[in-house]
Order: sequence, then C-alpha cells, then structure tokens
Amino acid sequence: MKSDREGGPSGLPTTGAALAFRSDPLWELQGISKAFPGVQALSGVSLALYPGEIHALVGENGSGKSTLAKVLAGVHPPDAGEIRFSGTPVTLPHPIAARERGVATIYQEFSLVPTLSVAENICLGRLPGRGAASVPLVDWARMRTLAAEILEQLGIRVDVDAPVQTLSVAEQQLVEISKAILADSRLLIMDEPTTALALDETRRLHDLIRRLAGRGRAILYISHRLHEVMALADRVTILKDGHLVGTREIGDVDLNTVIRLMVGAEIAEHYPKERHTTDRPLLEARDLRTTRGANGVTFSLFRGEVLGLGGVVGSGRTAIARALTGVDPPVAGSLLLEERPVRFASPAEATAAGIALVPENRKADGLFWNFTGVGNITISRLSALLRGGLMSLRRELELGRSLLTQLRIDPAAEWRNVRSLSGGTQQKVMIARWLFGQAKVLVLDEPTQGIDVGAKVEVYRLINQMTARGLGVILISSDYRELLAMSDRVAIIREGRVARLAPPAELDEYAIIASAPAAAPAAGAVG
Repeated sequence: MKSDREGGPSGLPTTGAALAFRSDPLWELQGISKAFPGVQALSGVSLALYPGEIHALVGENGSGKSTLAKVLAGVHPPDAGEIRFSGTPVTLPHPIAARERGVATIYQEFSLVPTLSVAENICLGRLPGRGAASVPLVDWARMRTLAAEILEQLGIRVDVDAPVQTLSVAEQQLVEISKAILADSRLLIMDEPTTALALDETRRLHDLIRRLAGRGRAILYISHRLHEVMALADRVTILKDGHLVGTREIGDVDLNTVIRLMVGAEIAEHYPKERHTTDRPLLEARDLRTTRGANGVTFSLFRGEVLGLGGVVGSGRTAIARALTGVDPPVAGSLLLEERPVRFASPAEATAAGIALVPENRKADGLFWNFTGVGNITISRLSALLRGGLMSLRRELELGRSLLTQLRIDPAAEWRNVRSLSGGTQQKVMIARWLFGQAKVLVLDEPTQGIDVGAKVEVYRLINQMTARGLGVILISSDYRELLAMSDRVAIIREGRVARLAPPAELDEYAIIASAPAAAPAAGAVG
C-alpha cells in the first residue's frame, strides 16, 4: 500500500509515513559483484524491489548505480551473487531474458524511432496482426487503438499519429513509458528521467510514476536530484565505490543524512555561494537578435557577478548563450565587452575575445574524446605551450597538472581520456579549459546536469574561484534552487528576451515559472 503524500515547499509532493504493508519481493539481488578490466564496479551488493514501491538508487558518479541497473536489465551478467524473481533464482544472460520477465529500462537516451508515429513506437515489436498466418499483415487500426488506450489509461495527451521527432523530450519520455506498459512490464527502471525536464514536466512525470506504482508496478528510480528522491521514493538505497552503504525508508532519513551516506562526509552547505560582484560593467547586450530565438535581449553583466538566466524549456535561454558566444551570430542589436563594441561571426572569434561557452551537451559539443583531461584543458591556449615554435609536451603536462591540483580535479585526468572520467570530472575539465584560456566571461549552460551532489559542490566552488578572479559568469540552469542560490541576479527569459531582472531574494521557483510561461518558440529556436 502506498504511503500518503502531501505537497512540500518545492511543489513536489513529499513522502509521508513508511510503507504500511509490503508483500514478498518481486526482484531480489543478493551479493552481486561485477568487475570490468581495471575496475571493480560492484562488490557484494544486495537489493530488494517490491510491487507498488518506488525505490530510489543514489550514489556519486562511479558508485555502481548504472552497473547494478544493467545487471537487473540483463545487460551485464554478474560475476557473483544471485538474482531471484518472485522468490525463484534466475539467470539473465541478455536483455531479452529480462524483458520476458517484465523488466523495462528507460535510459536517458531513448530507444524510439524518430520518424515513426507515437502509435508505431508504442507497439514496435508487438504490432497487432491480421490476415492468414502465412501472409501476416499489420492491423494498423488496432495498433492505433491499442496505443490510444494505453495513453488514456496513463492520462497522457499525445497524438498517436504524430511522428516522435516532433514531440518534446518530456512527451517522448511518456511514449517510452507507454511502450513499457503495453509490454506488461512489472518493473520499470528509470535512469535520470528528469535530467532534461522543467519543473512542471517533472511534476507530471512524478504523478504518472505514482499512478504506476499504485497499480502494483515496481519502480527503480535512479537520480542525482536528491530533492526529487526525497519527495518521490518510498525507500532509498545508497551505493559508494561499488559497495552497498545501506537501504533506508525515506521517512527515516533526511536529505543531509542521504548526502552524508553518499559522500562519506557532511556537506553543511549545498550551495557555497560567495559574492564577488563589482560595479564595473564587463558585458552588455543591447536589443540583441538572432534568427534562432534571441529576440531583443538587453542586460548587463558585471565583473565578479553570476547572472542567472531562468525560464522554462523553450524560453530562449540557450538561444541567448549561442548569440553571446558566436554560435548564432546576431542579425541586429549590439554587444559590448569591457565597454567596447564587439561582433562575433564564429565561436572562435568569441573565445579569442574572452567569451567562452560550456555547452549543455558536453559529450556531443564540449569534449575531445580522444584527448586526455589535460589535453582538453590546454587546447584553449596552445600558444602557452610553445617553445622555439614547437609545442612542448613537458610544458603542457606541467601547466595541466598545476591546474588539476588548483581546481581539485581527479589526477587521473592527467593521463586518462576524458571518455573514461566521471561526468563531474568532465564538467570540471571543461571549466578548467576556459580558465586556462583566460576567458573573461564564461557561459555555463546546465553545468551540473547529470552529475552527483559532491561534484556539484565542486562546480559551485569553481564558480566562486572564477568570480573571485573578476570573471563574469552567465549561469543557465533548470534547477531553480541552484539558479537562485548561486546567482547574484536572475534574468527571467520569456520568448527570447529578458522579461524580468531581479535579485534572487525577490524570486522563488514559482515566480520563475509564472514570469516565463511556455511559449511556442519560433521556427529553429533553441532552449
């Protein structure tokens, strides 16, 4: 039986008493161990999942969360331990074996076919047939009916005939869930399901998850957003360095306790904000416009200031970032850097002038996967590595190692390719790149997305270091707590322009949403 939940200050319902009743486990993992070359990913981890329960799995990057989920999904057979389904030992040598027992995994990267319709994606692999067995045909009408029935049951309003590529990220996620329900999945594993969602979309997804749990589905919910975990889950399991730290009823722990168990120490201040803002203008935008969503942007950024850009997905925050950094050159308006007019036709021109972007998608847009962490840092200013007209690898190593130490970046970044580093370390490497490149203005687009709480605090400390040096930071974040806590001022963006500019003390999460209602962006507009 699910516990009662009431609305909390975040707007997301909060968990009440612990589960009053629990049946036998649907799935049990007992003493699971798994190693990869050079890495012991899991060491004797146990986990029980019950029907009707929302079970959160948390831990820092590299703690073993994804590996444990993939063991349960049949992707990684364990080296040791036992998997039990409804009390019976089973083996899951491949994902099909897990799916046959009702396990559905919804990863951050969706398994949808963009060009097919919603109905076709929901029924993919289970298309209803008609006609003779020797000449099977797809019953397209029945397919649409099945998809519509599933969507209606879940309270999802999506056109079954719409191509999936025309849907928002939130809607695509709902299609993934509908696909799992049609397959009669009894366990849903959800890996970082709200990473790309705004607050209202997160709330709708959580409502759906609660309805699914209320119908007896077991939910394994993996997330770095601990406030969501505390609001949504019935129990939480904490992993650290591949070991089980413990499993707790949500009603028996608070947020600080969960963080302490995750990182092995107290973090008294989740947002260690330091104020270094001055009255000296650094960057000014005046009626700046692009063809891709910036629609008359006007603001000032001061030395040592963190200016937050708030707004819902599609409001134009990323479009502004792209305009400032030469990705989308402005077609009108003006930009002043240190009170001098500048105009950038490319990102290279912007970075040469001192304006750099840490993009939202670090994997696709930010990092050189075949370079080490040091190589990714020093590429921003190769001239500093020249000796006699040639690049000095010794000089590169000395400067890179010094920056790794100063910024408390994993020393392995000295010699390991960035693809093998944690998400938090990758993010710190990208920020370090532009400190090495002597940037004056750094635009951070969702800088803590998909990284754990300890790494987030390290990123916040890097922001403090940058502003203490007189840099200006433009912070774009869909985590409104983060945005309000780490900004000196917040510009609320609506339809590609600044709708309101205010100190954080005058705003809250709901003020941001209310001041920036979702609007249909112009053709080609970006977030």
